[in-house]
Amino acid sequence: MPITVDIDVMLAKRKMSVGELADRVGITPANLAVLKNGRAKAVRFTTLAALCEVLECQPGDLLRWEAEEGAEEGAESVAGGGERGPAPQ
Repeated sequence: MPITVDIDVMLAKRKMSVGELADRVGITPANLAVLKNGRAKAVRFTTLAALCEVLECQPGDLLRWEAEEGAEEGAESVAGGGERGPAPQ
C-alpha cells in the first residue's frame, strides 16, 4: 500500500507504549496495532485527530505516501498523459 503509517516513530519520540496510546486515544490496542502495522484499510478523522492530539503532532508525522513500484507508468495515463479521442461537438 502506498500509504505508510509511522505511529511507531512518534511513539518512540514520545517514549510512550502502544497500550498507553490506545488508552489515551480511546481505541483498543488491537485496533491500534492494525493501524500501526499498516493493515488498516481506513482511519477515521476523529481517530487521526485524537492520535495527533495525544502525540502532539500533525497528521503528516503519522502518515506518509510512497509510490508503489511500477506505479509511475499508470500515473501518467491517469494524469492526462494518455491519448484521448476528439472532443464532443
